[in-house]
Amino acid sequence: MTGSSTGSSTRGIKTVLHPVSDLAKAKAVYAALLGIPPQTDSPYYVGFEAEGQNIGLVPGGGPQGMTSPVAYWHVTDIEAKLAELTAAGATVKEAAHEVGGGRVVATVTDPDGNVLGLLQDR
Repeated sequence: MTGSSTGSSTRGIKTVLHPVSDLAKAKAVYAALLGIPPQTDSPYYVGFEAEGQNIGLVPGGGPQGMTSPVAYWHVTDIEAKLAELTAAGATVKEAAHEVGGGRVVATVTDPDGNVLGLLQDR
């Protein structure tokens, strides 16, 4: 694999979203696992921040219809990374869009259908 000078490197996986069927029950389990209460607690998203990781619980898989956990790679330039990934054979599943607070997310699928999340804080 060759290096790229586009400046669209990743900052690693820092966010993992989990689809849940019962938000209250899942919130209790993740609070016990992480040893902290959620920092974001709403009917459509519960989020925990622990040791530099963001763990999100999404009831029913949310509008994106998640059926399994999705790891989000934090990137410096989401559009450039999407272009690189599609040029390499990935397919855009969910186009880049703002989700609030300057955060932009997108998802792609690899050639085997695995979902990869991208996240950029602007």
